[in-house]
Amino acid sequence: MVQAVISLTDYENRILNIVKGKYGLRNKSEAVEHIIRSYEEDMLEPELRPEYIEKLKKIDKEKTVKVKDFRKHFGLED
Repeated sequence: MVQAVISLTDYENRILNIVKGKYGLRNKSEAVEHIIRSYEEDMLEPELRPEYIEKLKKIDKEKTVKVKDFRKHFGLED
């Protein structure tokens, strides 16, 4: 496990305490972990997540259907 010493403004410290209280976390370290996990879920691109790669591998193994003319196959001709 990595330990870090961080400097926070009073405002940032209050936000951390709010997160800690809202989610019933024991300490600020858990609050920081929660914020990081939330950021990962919301902000990181899916292709950067290992579970996304596993999902793509499963999709790659599925059967496919060859379609010569997409418009004709799906009745989209003019």
